[in-house]
Amino acid sequence: MLETIQLQVKTLPQSPGVYQYFDKDENIIYIGKAKNLRKRVASYFNKNHENGKTRILVSKIANIKHIVVDTETDALLLENNLIKKYKPKYNILLKDDKTYPWICIKKERFPRVFSTRRVVKDGSEYFGPYPNGRTIHVLLELIKDLFPLRSCNYDLSLKNVNAGKYKVCLDYHLGNCKGPCENLQLEEDYNESIKAIRNILKGNFKQSVDAFTKKMMEFAENLEFEKAQEIKEKLELLQNYQSKSTVVNTSITNVDVFSIISDESFAYVNYLKIANGAIIQSHTTEVKKKLEETDQEILELVMVEIRQRFHSQSKEIFVPFKVNLGENVKITVPKLGDKKKIVELSERNAKYHRQEQLKQIKIVDPDRHVKRIMSQMKQDLRLTVEPTYIECFDNSNIQGTNPVAACVVFRNGKPSKKEYRHFNIKTVEGPDDFASMEEVVFRRYKRLVEENLELPQLIVIDGGKGQLSSALKSLDVLGLRGKIAIIGIAKRLEEIYYPGDSIPMYLDKKSETLKIIQQLRNEAHRFGITFHRKKRSNAAINSELEKIEGIGKKTIEDLLRKFKSTKRVSKSTFEELEKVVGKSRATKVFNYFENKRKL
Repeated sequence: MLETIQLQVKTLPQSPGVYQYFDKDENIIYIGKAKNLRKRVASYFNKNHENGKTRILVSKIANIKHIVVDTETDALLLENNLIKKYKPKYNILLKDDKTYPWICIKKERFPRVFSTRRVVKDGSEYFGPYPNGRTIHVLLELIKDLFPLRSCNYDLSLKNVNAGKYKVCLDYHLGNCKGPCENLQLEEDYNESIKAIRNILKGNFKQSVDAFTKKMMEFAENLEFEKAQEIKEKLELLQNYQSKSTVVNTSITNVDVFSIISDESFAYVNYLKIANGAIIQSHTTEVKKKLEETDQEILELVMVEIRQRFHSQSKEIFVPFKVNLGENVKITVPKLGDKKKIVELSERNAKYHRQEQLKQIKIVDPDRHVKRIMSQMKQDLRLTVEPTYIECFDNSNIQGTNPVAACVVFRNGKPSKKEYRHFNIKTVEGPDDFASMEEVVFRRYKRLVEENLELPQLIVIDGGKGQLSSALKSLDVLGLRGKIAIIGIAKRLEEIYYPGDSIPMYLDKKSETLKIIQQLRNEAHRFGITFHRKKRSNAAINSELEKIEGIGKKTIEDLLRKFKSTKRVSKSTFEELEKVVGKSRATKVFNYFENKRKL
């Protein structure tokens, strides 16, 4: 049990969200929020808790689920909704009067704008919920500074106002209200302010900014500079204000949201239940494909199953593409706005769930992980077999000196370093990458064929069409063309070239197939460069000793074996040299370096 929990913790995303702890009977026992899900959940298991109840809670956790959201604010609001819905044993249950606040535009003549923790279905508009009272306070202060609104709770019906039932209060004399209670402000003028406030609460500041700018210019043109300055201050307030909370429009209510993320073998369908503008349920289902079903087929099947399982009566469903569920439900494919963002959030939850599952599979069931990767590579590279054995070639030469080549081997998508091979270029004069590639590929596979050794399913050539064509010449000579798949990868744009096709293929930059090919190419480059540098270094070392007349290869080897480097040989005494190579050769070596020091 503990191993399962630890595995779940290791694969949690490092994103904002809400986590849910379940006991062995699949009852939710705790719900919490986190800025970083993995870090927060891991803290429960990485330290000894002083609180006894926390220790008991941790001991009872049998399963962990999570929901990814955009921001910490979203996590806070979602945590509140889920706690109220499920009432977990180890959570503090918030009472209704302590729930999160909303901003209400009351449905009445000369509407009031105020904060409330109680949503009443009387036709009024509610914006929020907001994470705390401070955010509400800042917003209402901004609205108050921008627009003169009434703060009283009088019934300003046309009958009452015309009857002179009310008198203006102090707010009128302070300039905070225009006195609609005494018919001193037209309803049309007041409603223009309400319209602007509605846009601000939705995050749309443009219309208000444009309207204030127009007023400011009109006052300035009429030389009413004090009024123009007042408008300018309001503009600055608007432009400096940045909302720090995600505003959810309560018009999005009683809606199901579905999305799907899939690969060759599995599909992951996420379901979000939206009620009163808030997420109250999230569930992701993994579906194993049987007959290469399309995303649409899978989504339609799973949507019916999940709606039955969760007894959903929602009449509207948001999805990323068109599906058919009959005439009793409205299918919406949002293109922009809040609805589109909700579908994207669902897709993100499905994606995170898939990543979590793949990470767990990689740890727990590496064979399944390898099979999935190989299957994906076969599909992406249009191969006839899975490339469990791949070889990659790269040439290395700097300014035409000491040309070498490298061959690296990957098995099941991982380096097999014991099978790496270096090649000294033997038949090519000067820096000729094409001829060098032709030589190395020929030598490599001539030997494998002659010794009846296993051939790779895929050869990767580091280079474009030229290098690929050179490698193909060798395969043709050996009669291996068509028996081994071969591709070239060009560095600049990661272009994949195939034999006989001048148009390259481009893989998704985030695909696992491209990452493995890049790793192959980088390994071959690293391995070749290392060998090339070593060869150049040895050549440089040997060249100094080779300048000494009368000193042959055997003497040089004896000296380097004893003194390890040319520098140490140059600093050795005559007696030390004599012990290794004799008096005659020691004299030549000692005199050479002695004369060099005098120059």
